Amino acid sequence: MARPRAAPPTSPFALPVSSRVRVARACATIVAGSLLTLIPIVATVPWLPPAGLLLLLAWRLRDPRLLPAWAPLPLGLFDDLVSGQVFGSAMVLWTVVFIAIDVLDSRLVWRFFAHDWLIAAGAAAGVLTLQRLLAAPLAAHVDTLLLIQIAVAAALFPLAALIASRIDVRVRP
Repeated sequence: MARPRAAPPTSPFALPVSSRVRVARACATIVAGSLLTLIPIVATVPWLPPAGLLLLLAWRLRDPRLLPAWAPLPLGLFDDLVSGQVFGSAMVLWTVVFIAIDVLDSRLVWRFFAHDWLIAAGAAAGVLTLQRLLAAPLAAHVDTLLLIQIAVAAALFPLAALIASRIDVRVRP
């Protein structure tokens, strides 16, 4: 007796997604986030957060095994080339943040979204502060502007996490 065939899935996202496709989606969204700096926005205050970093953190905190430990190097290189920061700063700082989150993951027993938000806000604040120290002289009065950018980055992390979760569609057993 022949077995009845299963109905075809109603959506292409209902099929299991291979890990290569997930990695490609993650890298593409991080690159797209880095490309946001090219949008011509006229502002007197640098309020635009590092969207590439926020998306990298969102993907890393969503699934620790998705991106390898060396992934921030080429993604940070692309961000350095596009954003105009000091060459190599995003490469080094993103990799340090990635490794620090790995160490923090080994210490935490469990984690929920408030922890992820705090980790991402601290990482973004650290990266922005160190990039400011590398890019501007200490006599420059940009500290209050840096605080605005840190606050905007911390406030926009849930949006980055939502984008990463909507793009990372997978069927759980």
